[in-house]
Amino acid sequence: MPLDSFTNIFKVADLRKRVLFTFFIMFVYRIGSHIPTPGINTDLLAQFFTQNAGTVLGYINIFSGGNFSRMTIFALGIMPYITAAIILELMTVVWPYLEKLQKEGELGRRKITQYTRYLTIVLSIFQSLGIAFTLQKNSYNGAGFVLHPGLGFILMTVLTLTTGSAFVMWLGEQITDRGVGNGMSLIIFAGIVVGLPNAINDLWGKIQTSYWGALTVPGTLLLLALMLAVVAFIVFVERSERRIPVQYAKRVVGRKLMGGQSTHLPIRVNSGGVMPVIFAASILTFPGTLSMIPAIANSKVFGPMFAAMGYGRPLYTLVYVLGIIFFAYFYVSIIFNPVEVADNMRKYGGFIPGIRPGKHTAEYINTILTRVTLVGALYLVIVSLVPQFLIAGTQFQHLPGFLGDWFANAPTWFLNGLGVTFYFGGTSLLIVVGVAMDTVQQVEAQLIMRHYEGFTARSARIRGRRSYWA
Repeated sequence: MPLDSFTNIFKVADLRKRVLFTFFIMFVYRIGSHIPTPGINTDLLAQFFTQNAGTVLGYINIFSGGNFSRMTIFALGIMPYITAAIILELMTVVWPYLEKLQKEGELGRRKITQYTRYLTIVLSIFQSLGIAFTLQKNSYNGAGFVLHPGLGFILMTVLTLTTGSAFVMWLGEQITDRGVGNGMSLIIFAGIVVGLPNAINDLWGKIQTSYWGALTVPGTLLLLALMLAVVAFIVFVERSERRIPVQYAKRVVGRKLMGGQSTHLPIRVNSGGVMPVIFAASILTFPGTLSMIPAIANSKVFGPMFAAMGYGRPLYTLVYVLGIIFFAYFYVSIIFNPVEVADNMRKYGGFIPGIRPGKHTAEYINTILTRVTLVGALYLVIVSLVPQFLIAGTQFQHLPGFLGDWFANAPTWFLNGLGVTFYFGGTSLLIVVGVAMDTVQQVEAQLIMRHYEGFTARSARIRGRRSYWA
C-alpha cells in the first residue's frame, strides 16, 4: 500500500522530524532564491540569459537552480563547495598531511571539512569578483546590467554572493546531519525540479509556434519518448550490481559451530552515483567563470583557449568525458578499498571460490571493480552527452584544420543542436532520478529498521535488488 507506507514515515518520531526538517531547509533555500543581489538590473539580466540559454551560462544556471540568471543572493549555489571538496580530495593523494588527517577517523574528517569551508569562501570571493567586474563592464541592448557601477557595487556583490554561497553550504550540511539524504545533492535536485514547469512551458511554446516546422509534433513525441527511455535506462543501471560469490568456512566459536553459509559481495555498476558528473561539471564551470572576465577573454593567449573550451565545443566535450571517467574511478577508490575488504573477509573465514585469500582476493576484487566502474563511467558519459547534443549539437565545425572544414556542410541540427531546454536531458534526469532513489532508499531503510513496511512496494523492492550484471 503506497499510501500506508507513506504515512508510516510520520509514525516514527525521529524520521518525521528529519523529513520535516529537510522540507524546512528546502523552503528556506527557495526563499533565498527570490532575493536579488542589490544594484543589478535583474529583468535585463534575465533577458540576456534567455537569449544565451544554450551556452555555458545556461549550464551553470541549471546547477544554481535558476539563481544565476536572476543573480540572487544564492547565485553561486553549491558549486564553490563542490569544487573545494574536489580540490582537497585530489590534494589528499599528493599531500601527506591531508592523507594523515583522512586516516585519523572522525576528528580528521572534521578538520578536512573545515579546510573545505575555508577554500569554499576563497573560491566564492574569486568567482563573485569575476561576476561583479563582468556585469559592470558589459551591457545588453544598449543598457547596462549594473544600476550604479563603482567600487561600492563590487564590494556589495562580493559580500552578498560569498555570504550566500556560505549559507547554502551550511544549509546542505544541516540536511546531511539532521535531515534525510545528502544535503548538497538535494539542493541541486531542488534547483532542477523547480525549473521543470518552465521547461514544459518552453516545449509547449515550441509546439504552438511550430519551431521545427513539419517535424514539430513528431519531434516532440520523439523527445518525450527519449526522456522516458533515459529514465528507464538510469533506473536499470542504478539498480544493477555485480555479485561476487563468497563462501564462509565452518568454525567453532565457544560451543557453537558457525559459518558454512554462502553469500555474495555486491558491487554496484555505478558506485559513484551522480557525483562524478557533478564533479566534472563543476570543474568545467571554472574556465567559464574566468572567460567572463574581460581582461582574460580578450587576451591573445587565454582568449582562444577559453573559446575552445566553450560549451559544446569538441575540446569541452573531450575534457567533460575524461573528467567523468576520472572522477568515477576516483570516487570509487575513496569509498571502496579492495585490500580492506579482502582482509576482513579472511578475518571472518570467508573466501571467494577458486581464489586464494589475501592478496589474490584483493587483486580479483580490484579487477572486477575496475571493469564494472568502466561500464558505470561509460553509462554516465552517454547519459550526460544527451542534453549537450540537444542544446549545442556536436560543434564539429570548430575542429582545427581540415577536420572543421570537412564537417562545415553537415546538417545544422547535427552541428548546433535542436535548442531544446536541457531539463529534459540526461544530466538533469540523472541527478533527479539518482538523488530521488537514494533518498527513498534511506527513508525505506529507516522504516524497515523500525519494523515498518518499506516506502516502496515489497515486490518492487525485491525486484530492485536483483542483480542484472551478475
